Amino acid sequence: MSATSHRPHRRRRTYALVATTAALATAGALAAALPATASTGKGHGGHGHLPSRYQDVQLLSFNDLHGNLEPPAGSAGRVSELQADGTAKTVDAGGAEYLATHLRQARAGKEYSVTAATGDLVGASPLVSGLFKDEPTVEALNKLDLDVSSVGNHEFDEGRQELTRLQNGGCHPTEGCFTDKKFQGADFPYLAANTLDEKTGKPILKPYWVWRKKDVKIGFIGVTLEDTPGVVSADGVKGLKFKDEVETINKYAKELQRQGVKSIVALLHEGGTPASPSYNYDCNASGPGGGVSGPIVDIAKNVTPQVDALVTGHTHNAYSCTINDPAGNPRTVTSAASFGRLFTDTTLKYDRYTGDIARTAVKSTNRVVSRDVPKAPDMTQLISRWNALAAPVGNRPIGYVSADISNTGTESPLGDLIADAQFAYGRKLDPETDLALMNPGGIRAPLTYTAKGTEGDGVVTYAEGFTVQPFANTVNLQNLTGAQLIQVLKEQVSGVNAASPKVLQISSGLTYTLDLTKSGADRVVTDSIRLNGAAIDPAASYRVATNNFLAGGGDGFTTLGQGTNDLVGTDDLSVLADYLTANSSAANPIAPPAADRITVVR
Repeated sequence: MSATSHRPHRRRRTYALVATTAALATAGALAAALPATASTGKGHGGHGHLPSRYQDVQLLSFNDLHGNLEPPAGSAGRVSELQADGTAKTVDAGGAEYLATHLRQARAGKEYSVTAATGDLVGASPLVSGLFKDEPTVEALNKLDLDVSSVGNHEFDEGRQELTRLQNGGCHPTEGCFTDKKFQGADFPYLAANTLDEKTGKPILKPYWVWRKKDVKIGFIGVTLEDTPGVVSADGVKGLKFKDEVETINKYAKELQRQGVKSIVALLHEGGTPASPSYNYDCNASGPGGGVSGPIVDIAKNVTPQVDALVTGHTHNAYSCTINDPAGNPRTVTSAASFGRLFTDTTLKYDRYTGDIARTAVKSTNRVVSRDVPKAPDMTQLISRWNALAAPVGNRPIGYVSADISNTGTESPLGDLIADAQFAYGRKLDPETDLALMNPGGIRAPLTYTAKGTEGDGVVTYAEGFTVQPFANTVNLQNLTGAQLIQVLKEQVSGVNAASPKVLQISSGLTYTLDLTKSGADRVVTDSIRLNGAAIDPAASYRVATNNFLAGGGDGFTTLGQGTNDLVGTDDLSVLADYLTANSSAANPIAPPAADRITVVR
C-alpha cells in the first residue's frame, strides 16, 4: 500500500505487504547516492530540494482501549502524574472525543506520521460499544485514523469468526445489522503473526504490514501474548494455537529484512509493570530496563536487534523505557496505560542511507489525553448516535449505592459485592451452595455514586452494570473437595500466577491470610482458611459458584477446571442486576463492603 494517499480515501484499500514502484526505487537510489555529510533539504523533500539523510517519523500509539468511547468513570478515568517536587497528582483523562483531538493536534505539521495500536481495542467494553458487538469502537478507530494494530487477547472474546467480521465488515451472524447501514469493518489491518490456524499452521490474519511515505518504509509486526488461551474462554480460541512471541517476531523480522524493509517496529500485546504508577516516571533512572519488570523484560532482551522499537500493552500500565537488546544496545519499549487515557508520541529517526532507524536518536514520551481540549465533533456525533440506540436498555435503574464502590486493591469492595451476588444466586439454584469465587480481571470498572447521565446520585443503571461486567459469562456451580479448594486459593500466587498474582474475590463467610512476605503457594496460609469460622476439611465436598471462565480453568486456575456436578446458570450481569435490585432502594442504598475477608501481611 502506498501511504501517500490521504486517509479519508482508504476505504477498500489493499494492504500490500511489499510494494515497489519506479518512483520509490528512484528516490531510494537518489538517497543512497548522497554523501555522508549531505543535507540538501529540510527533511520533507520540498520542490527543488533533495531529501536530507535523516527523516523524523512520528509514531503515535495507544493500547487497551476496550471500547471506552466515553470518558471512563472513577479511578479508571484518571492517571497519576509526578510533579516537580516529587509528589503525584491525579489528572482526569480519556474519552474518544478528546483522544481524537489530541492525536490530530499531535499530527499537525507532521508529514511523516503513522498511528499504531497493540490490541484489546475491543472487548470488555461499556454498553455503548459492547451492546453492538463493538462496531461503534471500530468506527471510532477509523475516524482516529489508526493505521495498524496487533490483536490482543480480547479480540478473541467472541472467537475467530467475530474478529474476522470486525476486520472485514458485515452484519452480525445472529443479531443481524444494528443500523440501516451495513457495518464496513476496520480501515486498518489487524496483525496476528503468532495466532495460527491449528489445521493449516498459518496466521489467521496478516503477520506484518509495511507503512510507506515517499522513500521511507517501516515494517510493523503484530503479535499477542502466547498465553492468550489462558485468559480467554475456550470457545474464543477454538481451532487456534498461539506461538512464542520472540520466536515469531524474529521470524518475520528476517522476512522483512529479506524484502528490503530495514526499519521494524513490533506491536506486542504483552507488557510489564513500572516501578511507579505515574505515567511520567523515569523508568530509565536506574539504567536501561531497570524501572520496569514483568514478561516484557525477557521478551525485549531476546527480540532480534533488527527490531527498532517495541510498542506493548496488556498490563494497562504506562512506561516509556529502554531495555537492552541481545546485542546489548538500548531499545525503546513503550506502553500507554489503557482506556484511551494516554497515547505515546515517539520520534523515529529514519536513515535514508541505510533504510534503518538511528536508534540512539529515538525519543518517546507518554502524553495525557486531558479533557481540557475541544471535543472532536465527529466523535461526539458518533457517540451520540450509538447512545441513542442504547438508551432504552442502558438507562434502566437496577439499584442504588451510598458511595463509590471501587474495584481496586488485593480485595476490592466491588469484588466482595459481586462475589456475594453470585453466592446468593448460587443458593437459589442449589441451597447447598457454600461460597462464590470471582476473578478480578472480570471486573472492568467501579460503581460510582455520581455517574454521567440524568439519573440521580447513587442510582446504578444497566449501562453502569454492563460496564462493570461486560463479558456475558454464566454463573455456574460445581463441586470441589476441600483439598481442591485449598489448591485453588494457592494457585492465586503460584504456577503461572506466581509473578503476577490473581487474587480471587470471595463471598462472605470465606476468610484467610495472604502473607506476601513469603513466596509462591506458601503466601496463602493454609491453617488460616476458614468457611463460616470452620477450617476447610480436605476430604469434604464444597459447592462453589464461579463464572464459566473460571470453571473452565481460566486465569491459571486449573483446579477449578476439575470440578464435578456442574450446573450452568444465567449470565453474570443479570445476577448482579437482580442482587442490586433485591438488596437496595433509594431509601436504603448498598454501602461499599468493608473488604476485610482477606488478611494481607506485607
